[in-house]
Amino acid sequence: MTDHDDRLGPLLALTAEVGDPVKDYVILAEGNTSTRIDAGSMWVKASGVRLEHADGPDAFVAVELEPLMQALRGRDDGDDLSGLLARSRVAGQPADRKPSIETFVHAICLELGGAEFVAHTHPTAVNRLLCARDAEAIYGGVLFPDEAVVCGPVPLFVPYDDPGLPVGRLMLERFEAFLDEHGAPPRLVLLANHGIVALGSSPAEVAAITAMAVKGAEIRSGTLAAGGPAFLGAERAARLVGRPDELARRKGLADAPGRR
Repeated sequence: MTDHDDRLGPLLALTAEVGDPVKDYVILAEGNTSTRIDAGSMWVKASGVRLEHADGPDAFVAVELEPLMQALRGRDDGDDLSGLLARSRVAGQPADRKPSIETFVHAICLELGGAEFVAHTHPTAVNRLLCARDAEAIYGGVLFPDEAVVCGPVPLFVPYDDPGLPVGRLMLERFEAFLDEHGAPPRLVLLANHGIVALGSSPAEVAAITAMAVKGAEIRSGTLAAGGPAFLGAERAARLVGRPDELARRKGLADAPGRR
C-alpha cells in the first residue's frame, strides 16, 4: 500500500464496469486496467487476474513507467520479459504479483496519451471486425455523431503483433505518428486481431468510450450487410467534436459518477 491508494478506488470501479460478464467485453483473464499514481508510476492489473474478480488492491501492481518506456524504445533487454516486468515493480510490491503482459500498452497511453485511466478489453462485437481481412478499412472513419464525440474523430489502428514488447513497440511507433499527424492523442486504440484500448481522464470517460466502441462495432457489422459503411468524413467528424454543445456533453460524460 502507498500514499496514493486513493487512486485505487476509482480504478476498482472502472474494472468492475468493464469486467462485468454481462457486457461481453472480456472472459477469463482477458483485459486489464490501469491508472496513473504519480508522474513516474502507475497501478496496472496483475497478470492472470480476471477483471470481474479484481475487486481489491491485491489484484493490482504498482510499476515504474521509466523502465517500461526505455524497453519500448529499445534501451533494455527485451528477451527477458518476465524479468523486465518484475524489475519495473515499485519497491515494496509483493514478489509474487506480476504485472500484466500488456503493461507496455498502458505505459504508452499514460505517458504519451495524457490519460489518467486506461482500459484494455476484447469485446466480441469489436473483435468480430478487428479479426476481419479488411479491418482497417472498416474503421476508416466514424459513422455517427456520438461515435465521433465520445471516441474521437479518428481512432488509432495498430496492426497485429505478438503481446508484450512486440505489440508495445509497434503501438509506440503508430502512437507517435498519430500525434504528429493529428496534434492530439487518440481516445480509442484498435489492436488488430486483439482488442481495444480506451484512454480517458476519468473512469466514467473510459467506460463510455468502451461502450460506444462496442455500439460502433455493432453498427458497422450491420452496414456490412447493407452495402457497407457510409462514413461521416474527417472534416465533418472534426467539426462535430469541436462544437461547444458536444464538448460540454463529453465533459458531462467524463464527470459522471462511476458504477460504485
